[in-house]
Amino acid sequence: MANPVPIHTYLLLLSAFIHCVHLSNQLQPSQFNALREIQQFLNYPSLLSIFNTTWDFCNIEPSPLLTVLCYGDDVTQLRVTGNNGGNPPLLPQNVSIDVLFSSISSLPNLKVLSLVSVGLWGPLPATIGKLPALEILDLRSNYINGFIPLELSYLNNLQTLVLDHNKFTGQIPDWISSFNDLAVLSLRNNSLFGSLPSSISSLESLRVLAMADNHLNGEVPNLRNLTNLQVLDLKNNHFGPNFPVLNPRVITVEIRNNSFQSSVPNEELSSYFQLQKLDISINTFIGPFSPSLFALPSIDYIDISGNKLTGKLLHNTSCNAHLVFVNLSSNLLTGDLPECLQRRNIEKRVVSYGGNCLSDEEQDQHPSSFCHGEALAVKVMPQKLQHREDEAMGVVGSSLAGGIAGLMVITGLGYWVFYKRKRSAAMKGPSTRLITEKLSTVNTVKLLSDARYISETMKMGANLPTYRAFALEELKEATDNFTHSIIMAEGPLCQIYRGKLADGTAVAIRCLKMRRKHSPASLTHHIEMISKLRHKHLVSCIGHCFECCSDDSSVGIIYLVFEYLSYGTLRSSISEGIAGQRLNWAQRITAAIGIAKGIQFLHTGIIPGVFSNNLKITDVLFDHNFHVKICSYNLPLVAENGGMVRSSNVRVRAKDEDKDDIHDFGVILLEILVGRPIVSRNDVMVVKDILQVSNKMDDTARRSIVDPTIIKECSAESLKTVMEICLRCLSDDPTDRPSIDDVLWTLQFAAQLQDPWRLDSHHINQQSVSLPS
Repeated sequence: MANPVPIHTYLLLLSAFIHCVHLSNQLQPSQFNALREIQQFLNYPSLLSIFNTTWDFCNIEPSPLLTVLCYGDDVTQLRVTGNNGGNPPLLPQNVSIDVLFSSISSLPNLKVLSLVSVGLWGPLPATIGKLPALEILDLRSNYINGFIPLELSYLNNLQTLVLDHNKFTGQIPDWISSFNDLAVLSLRNNSLFGSLPSSISSLESLRVLAMADNHLNGEVPNLRNLTNLQVLDLKNNHFGPNFPVLNPRVITVEIRNNSFQSSVPNEELSSYFQLQKLDISINTFIGPFSPSLFALPSIDYIDISGNKLTGKLLHNTSCNAHLVFVNLSSNLLTGDLPECLQRRNIEKRVVSYGGNCLSDEEQDQHPSSFCHGEALAVKVMPQKLQHREDEAMGVVGSSLAGGIAGLMVITGLGYWVFYKRKRSAAMKGPSTRLITEKLSTVNTVKLLSDARYISETMKMGANLPTYRAFALEELKEATDNFTHSIIMAEGPLCQIYRGKLADGTAVAIRCLKMRRKHSPASLTHHIEMISKLRHKHLVSCIGHCFECCSDDSSVGIIYLVFEYLSYGTLRSSISEGIAGQRLNWAQRITAAIGIAKGIQFLHTGIIPGVFSNNLKITDVLFDHNFHVKICSYNLPLVAENGGMVRSSNVRVRAKDEDKDDIHDFGVILLEILVGRPIVSRNDVMVVKDILQVSNKMDDTARRSIVDPTIIKECSAESLKTVMEICLRCLSDDPTDRPSIDDVLWTLQFAAQLQDPWRLDSHHINQQSVSLPS
């Protein structure tokens, strides 16, 4: 029989064996015989004529092809690599994997077994379970098939399991979680199917989870508790639809070519300060992409190509200097390619961005209208609708069905109100009536196309009620028939009422009297945008109601229903509160981060973005969990009708319009730092000048101007970082102001600088209330 394996692969093995003759007394006879049998299985009969003596296996010089280590008279490590680690030919038919592992099982104290590229074929034998001391099992690049045997679970000390590049089939067994010390689980390039068992989330020692190139599907289990996980490699499977939940310490995330169809958790990813490689390409991710990821402190590889990610890139976005590979191709990105990605003097950096709607046309781009249209045309997943059909028809409370119902209500859910109101309207005369017949003209196909977007955005809405249409009777009941005594604010065409819905939910209801006539259909675009403005750091709208005129069926009054917060403003906890009840430094940074996240969502979380929001510290409120929320921002419908916000057309963004909000945020940061109200432009100028002078001096000078409440609570580095970003935000030239992504990243970095100092400091106030992010 011809030798299918290159002879030189095993000649080193044989020569090593022959080199140490007649020295086997230190090894137990049973183990010596086992090794000799193993050597015979891994060599072919034509080579056996070389064996004319005995060998001392324990004194073989380790090499890349063979390592045998002993402790006392026991073999503890056996590593054999054939064919230089590549794909080997099959071992001959007369070589039985069962007999081979039967011989291996005679090494009861074996801790490391590595048989790589040696041509093993057939199912993995049950005798693998007879190696109780085994800590590392590496059987890469063979032809082992069948299910992963139950007997493998007997290896209670296993720390590394590598079965890559074989032909294993079946599902990953639940008992995989029985390996309490497992650090590496790698099953790449097999034929495994089914879902990942949820029990994997209990493997607290796991550092590498590699399941690439299989047929696995379903949701990835929650891996947040795996604090040691560094590498997640799930590429080329069918996982989805939601982005995996991971611990921020992860270093490599590879989930390309799967079935993910959710939004990307930009907020979480922005805190992954050890992340070096992010590959989410060739999926169907939707929603905004945050350019702040370019500046993560450890990032060097980003691939988001082949998705439906949206957002506006800015020319002055920052990048990590070590970023060597960026692929933004085939998404729905608009704006300018960041200057840091255009630098030609950075050697070996690869940047691909074709197939978007960017202004830089060096690589092929679509017109901006294409990206806008495609972003609005994201369809609901048919399979998800099918699985939840009954819920969508009967349970409005589910996130997807509720999102759809909240939009479809415009086309039919109000009929019962119409019939209930019909007689009353006739008695009152022709002044106003609630009308629904005309609402059928609304583009319901368009509304349904955005239902999935709203469902995904709900995840950022922190348990907000599902957006829906309200009946006028509901709002009258909630406000005691809009009694004047519960008006919170009032303008010529807008009143804000405090109310309580039938389920006890406290709400604030904006009553907008339309300046000019609108048909319900013409308001569809505004309602769509308002319904998408849902984020845990925004006071969000949870529904609306149209009241139409009886003479021409135009909308006369629109009611917008917002969540109601009664836990005070940020100013009340910064500069107006009693000293002992003011926020400490860590809480102030957390509040600033929350505001920045809210602004980031307004700018990049929807298309088109919402700018010129006239932000004030008195418009930042606390919810019951002490999350900060921006309560006043540039709602298109409110601005157009003279509501109590700055009037501007959000559909057309002026140059550097986002920098207005950055300056406003700088003013808020200023008050957070000094702890006294900043109420005029003169206040801003004076305090800014003092801040600039102090920041150029030493730590003592910087601390001399901050709120006395926090002087002893903040680390020097954290305080200086916040001061510097505050001054940049207040730059007179808008082009010198940072992007909101840069602001957010800097504040998160300042929080990181504060944490170690806080743990070591004896000045921390142990009684202060924690402020969640």
